Amino acid sequence: MNPKQKMKAGTVTFVHSPFFCVRSVAHVVRGFFCRAEPAGNIPGMEEQMITSSSNQQIKNIAALIKRAKERRARGLFVAEGRKMFEEAPREWVENIYVAESFLSEPGAERLLAGREYETVSDAVFCGVSDTQTPQGILCLVRMPHYERRELLSGARTRLLILESIQDPGNLGTMLRTGEGAGITGILMNQTTADLFNPKTIRATMGSIYRVPFYVTDDLAGDISKLKANGVRVYAAHLRGMRRYDEEDYAGATAFLIGNEGNGLSDEIAGLADTLIRIPMEGQVESLNAAVSAAILMYEAKRQCT
Repeated sequence: MNPKQKMKAGTVTFVHSPFFCVRSVAHVVRGFFCRAEPAGNIPGMEEQMITSSSNQQIKNIAALIKRAKERRARGLFVAEGRKMFEEAPREWVENIYVAESFLSEPGAERLLAGREYETVSDAVFCGVSDTQTPQGILCLVRMPHYERRELLSGARTRLLILESIQDPGNLGTMLRTGEGAGITGILMNQTTADLFNPKTIRATMGSIYRVPFYVTDDLAGDISKLKANGVRVYAAHLRGMRRYDEEDYAGATAFLIGNEGNGLSDEIAGLADTLIRIPMEGQVESLNAAVSAAILMYEAKRQCT
């Protein structure tokens, strides 16, 4: 197939071919064993489908999945699954790829109506997918960019400020939870996990498309500027003397959340107006970073609703 060749919904022949992908425990051959029923003798089908993992488009997808440097250089990230595709702003989507068997799924024709896409054999799609159970559709999406001011909303400002969060799943969960709690944006330093890592993107469940964020090379400086502009800063900290639910979050508010293993650095914690704590029973000393962030963000939402 010519890599440039496109197809539009309405002109493609739909094929009934179940899509099945299993990862081996030993991760032999990149950890994938894929099986798909043949498409059958449909005239022209082989010419219309990407059937080789050596295809340049497939190589490009694999590079975007694996390497943050490649994502930054191209300004693109990979979003997998029906929900991530459906919620992606149409103008952000650069390319769409669907597994052969996806075309026979209920609603596929409606979902792809009027959209150009590439069809990929089930085996090749399974091999390039970053998920345990591929849903048969992925897209390349342009990275959004925001200015610092887009994270602010006057007295209604609700920010999450992250220092060196390492787990992509935690980062994506914070973005998703933050949207649910009504935050206005997320500020993070450059040593925080890559926001466009496929695991982060999956964990956002679409919130990546809607929550403004900014990656700063001077976290301490930006926190100081926020304070100078009337944003009150709270740090979840083991040395916190006041319970998180004893504070008043009615005005512009920001919560500091630190690294999963080490917490906040002394420099960043020292910039907080108040150190707060989340009371715990038993021998538990701290909570998962994403859980702590959720508790604080929803307390602020509760007070301001």
